[in-house]
Amino acid sequence: MGRAPNGLQSVCVFCGSSDAADPAYLRAASEFGRQLAAADLRLVYGGGGVGLMGAVARGAQGAGGKVLGIIPDFLVGKERALESVEHVVVSTMHERKQMFFEQSDGFVILPGGVGTLEEVVELLSWRRLDLHTMPVVFYNPDNFWGPLFALFQHTVDAKLTPPEFMGAWTVVERVDDIVPALRAGTKAGSASMLSSIV
Repeated sequence: MGRAPNGLQSVCVFCGSSDAADPAYLRAASEFGRQLAAADLRLVYGGGGVGLMGAVARGAQGAGGKVLGIIPDFLVGKERALESVEHVVVSTMHERKQMFFEQSDGFVILPGGVGTLEEVVELLSWRRLDLHTMPVVFYNPDNFWGPLFALFQHTVDAKLTPPEFMGAWTVVERVDDIVPALRAGTKAGSASMLSSIV
């Protein structure tokens, strides 16, 4: 479930949907979309045309990449669904997240707000429960995600989360490092899956 037989083919991106985001974040999202296209990786994302979501999708589409947007019907207007890319309209947020998982081989977390946080925590919780071994890469400009990592460490220090949880993701500070980190994580995940089967 969620893994391509030939490694990394589709990458799900979680990110903010606010047009008021830092312009540097919007530029980085657009550049990452172009890099996904250049690497022949399909973008799977939230389907909107606003904020970092819209920037990453337009970046990928503009560079000739494949894009799949997945959006709940009640957000089509609010997040201005990007109808120029392939998209699926679902009924609930749960369906959206399940489809993200089923359609992807790896996950990238760009800066985002509470919606992004909700998606990330569920994704990492599933990782903690051994429901997947797909690579998870945080793009962390100016230590954007540092407070979240500190909170995770706090739960480890309180003995509420096992220490190995802190190795469930990779952190990069440059857009250029995201795809290589995904590829490295895919190889590591495949090895751990193989060892668990054997």
